[in-house]
Amino acid sequence: MDFTFTEEQQAAVEAARAVFSGTAPDDVPSPALTTGAVADDFDRALWRKLADADLLSLLIAPQYGGAGLDPIALCLVLRESAKVLARVPLLESGAAALTLQRYADAALRTDVLPRVATGDLVVTVAAAGRTGHEPAELAVRATQEGSHWILDGAQTAVPWAATADRILLPAHTAEGNAVLALVTRTQPGVTLADQISTSGERQAEVRLDSVRISATETLTDPAAWESLRHLLTIGTCALALGLGERVLAMTSEYTGKREQFGFPLATFQAVAVQAADRFIDLRAMEATLWQAAWRLTADAAGPLPPAGDIAVAKIWASEGVRRIVQTAQHLHGGFGADTDYPLHRYHAWAKQLELSLGPAAAHEEALGDLLAVHPLG
Repeated sequence: MDFTFTEEQQAAVEAARAVFSGTAPDDVPSPALTTGAVADDFDRALWRKLADADLLSLLIAPQYGGAGLDPIALCLVLRESAKVLARVPLLESGAAALTLQRYADAALRTDVLPRVATGDLVVTVAAAGRTGHEPAELAVRATQEGSHWILDGAQTAVPWAATADRILLPAHTAEGNAVLALVTRTQPGVTLADQISTSGERQAEVRLDSVRISATETLTDPAAWESLRHLLTIGTCALALGLGERVLAMTSEYTGKREQFGFPLATFQAVAVQAADRFIDLRAMEATLWQAAWRLTADAAGPLPPAGDIAVAKIWASEGVRRIVQTAQHLHGGFGADTDYPLHRYHAWAKQLELSLGPAAAHEEALGDLLAVHPLG
């Protein structure tokens, strides 16, 4: 296990920092105080800058116009994006591109990947299922008819679905196998119902009524859905890490300047201990994230399958990001509840990330199941 990043990965980080340097969190009221989404679309201007910096093509192979890097590079860029709450489908696009590259047929790869690399084709991913509390592949039924698949069902909370060009979504066959279908949101049988995430971003429920998808746009290898889920998970953990780092930096800056009884708040023992605890959270989030990403990238052997390391990363990310923003709001005092101060936006995003990752208890149960099957020692 070597967490030293390659020159190419470090170059991606520097490019990301340059692109995001002019980006600031949206100066808008808390989603709880609004009747609509923060914006109708993602940040197209920022999306173009990412494309011009070759950051949308990190995981795409050179023959399709990309850099051919691994998921660790994507996680590094996502980490930087979360520090400014970048409103772009970077995670969904990157995870979809790598999955299509690995499991789609040659014709689909040649058609889709070059346009994803340049930012001209935006692909999002459905991964929440019908209610957000069930396996996503069970929310849609896929029935094969000749050279086509017929899709029926609904996926909820699909990010950027209303403005993305294509949606990569899971479905199940009569035999219980998971498949992935690349759906165009405007094709017959597809309808969208607007939804708003906890972070105030526009999402949609995607309903499919006898939607016909060609076999060339369907990925039938069951490993495709598992790979996509893992990529989305470690990417979400990377977002939680970047957000947590920025929030702790904001807290340190505030408590270093704000004085009580003639002394900076940061010099009080109770404040220092809370900040130190949150720094420990960040270190654990970082270590478990890179361990999980390394297992996926290197396909390295371990005492448990990669799902074990992913479960550990999810536990620390979901719990850690919640503790970090709660401590930040506590130590900011009244500023923590002021909607004119950007901390409230980070809190909303943190809650959305926590909900996306799921409760730690569920991941601990999954980890226990893996330990039962793969005993240590």
